[in-house]
Amino acid sequence: MKGLSGKEMEMVSTLEFDKKYYFTRKDIRPFFKNEKLMNFYIHRLKAKGRIIRLNKEKYFLVPIMAKGGFWAEHPLVIVDEIMNSKDYFVGGAYAKYYWKYIEQIPRQIDVYSTKKQGRMEIFNIIIQFKRTGKIMLQNKYRNMALTLQQGGIRRNG
Repeated sequence: MKGLSGKEMEMVSTLEFDKKYYFTRKDIRPFFKNEKLMNFYIHRLKAKGRIIRLNKEKYFLVPIMAKGGFWAEHPLVIVDEIMNSKDYFVGGAYAKYYWKYIEQIPRQIDVYSTKKQGRMEIFNIIIQFKRTGKIMLQNKYRNMALTLQQGGIRRNG
């Protein structure tokens, strides 16, 4: 692949062979002698558009087969990886779209969490993080579980 050094190519090809598109710094540490060298290569791969930072420790590897450096991944998988599958829920228009209440595909995903807030754009998808309290988060999970148990919401497909 043009533009990648030997060390970068070794790391990218190993991650792709193992189908590990979401990886942490811990996963790539064996490729480097020290933390400083690892930070240098991570910075270079981000500048080349080969990896995208999701959170402090987690990155997304843009596959080599991505045409023109563009790759589409399911937005809810990306959100789950960003949040490490903990303490969040998706609300707003994207939740309505997921449960087939509306047909228009929303351009923004509202993610409610106790820790993260702000805005992030990945693959032309806007992820809006909104802060909520722990009680609200627990109530949301409890209400969702009760609704699903009662059969009130059914997912098509």
